[in-house]
Amino acid sequence: MPRTREEIFKERRELKAEYGELFDAVSALLFRHDPIGIAFDNENADEYDPETGTILPRLRACESASDVLSVVYEEFVRWFDVGNAGPQERYTEIATETWQLWLPYRNRASDARSHG
Repeated sequence: MPRTREEIFKERRELKAEYGELFDAVSALLFRHDPIGIAFDNENADEYDPETGTILPRLRACESASDVLSVVYEEFVRWFDVGNAGPQERYTEIATETWQLWLPYRNRASDARSHG
């Protein structure tokens, strides 16, 4: 059953609360790289929020930038189809930068679990 607009926004708010600045940083990163060509002069700076919302939860399983590349590419193919997503190589820089953003968050989350 399709989710309602309100359910989608609620889920996005929850993800933003869980990931904090990381959500905004990854969304901004995707907007800056704009692999699909949908970003327009900061008028729609949240354009990649939906993709960010499906990428972030999957980062927990990643052990490298290469793993992140697979996740990011799979999500873009899922959202936009393989023709619009283009080649996986298009996402290499995005994956590397996302991995760098993820590492401090991952380490904090790991520390919290081991001390909690």
